[in-house]
Amino acid sequence: MPPRFYVPHLDAAVRETSLPPDEANHLTRVLRLDPGDEISVFDGRGHEFRARVTNTARRKVTVELLEPIAAVPEARVPITLVQAVLKGEKMDAVLRDATMMGVAAIEPIVTARTIARGPRPDNDRWTRVSIASAKQCRRAVVPTIAAARPFDEWLRTSAHGLRLMLVEPTASTGETCSLHLLENHAAGSLALIVGPEGGWTAEECEKAEAAGCLSVTLGSLTLRADAVAVAALAIARFALRDL
Repeated sequence: MPPRFYVPHLDAAVRETSLPPDEANHLTRVLRLDPGDEISVFDGRGHEFRARVTNTARRKVTVELLEPIAAVPEARVPITLVQAVLKGEKMDAVLRDATMMGVAAIEPIVTARTIARGPRPDNDRWTRVSIASAKQCRRAVVPTIAAARPFDEWLRTSAHGLRLMLVEPTASTGETCSLHLLENHAAGSLALIVGPEGGWTAEECEKAEAAGCLSVTLGSLTLRADAVAVAALAIARFALRDL
């Protein structure tokens, strides 16, 4: 398979286009490609083309679009990952895996137990992580990443069809469901809400329930905060028969 490059300004009507500086640097200095080499380019919105490198001079890389490529199909049911901001590189790992698992959007939230360590929320870096993941898994769509906001605000303003809040096994009650409920639910859209390292507070759970969220658990084991999202996404897509 030819190497892939992200070009957000792709226009099928314009046969020649240039790569963004970071992508151009990767093509010339890392992969050491030359004029005449074939690659593929995608715009993060579902369009992809087979292309040929035409120029690599003066740190500017231009390519000729040859023909469209059928993009990997997106999930039938759009899933939004609502993820409490995690410390250090854990958040990057969640964004990478969520992109790989086909989420339509990622909405970071700040909760009562969010641990403020490492760099502040950085949407530019998060977007770069997501783009790199899309390139690797051959997805032609890069999920949108919202700015981080307080969980209370998200509850008041979000408008997702079915909102499932992942809770720890010790916090589950007789009313807590599992993701099996999706097997018999015709969800038009879905939000999976994942908490921070310290878990949800009782007050947050009460507010979420009052706002119409359903509590779900992944079973009897307690998973790391950075592992919950990818596990939940895999189970959800399987239950929805959307793989």
